[in-house]
Amino acid sequence: QVQLVESGGGLVQPGGSLRLSCAASGTNVSLKTMYWYRQAPGKPRELVAQITSSGSTYYVDDVKGRFTISRDNAKNTVYLQMISLKPEDTAVYYCHVFLNGPYWGQGTQVTVSS
Repeated sequence: QVQLVESGGGLVQPGGSLRLSCAASGTNVSLKTMYWYRQAPGKPRELVAQITSSGSTYYVDDVKGRFTISRDNAKNTVYLQMISLKPEDTAVYYCHVFLNGPYWGQGTQVTVSS
């Protein structure tokens, strides 16, 4: 059974940092593009960043220069390092991979507030 488990969310002040992790189990995701999405209250889920199996990355404009996606294939894990966090980054962050269908984690809450 494929599972994605996110962790690392929490409450942080504006300008702070967090590192999210997404651990995959039940399958090897090292050859798959991995994605981080987020969903703020009342808004649709949106792509934040993605990383291919070869390590190529893409970021939406809102997070460029502040977020870094990376992966550790030996640990079957993807990370999202977030710095200079803003209140508008507040959302539930989800890990996603497409295998024989879409798989999502349960999400981890990130709240940026003073």
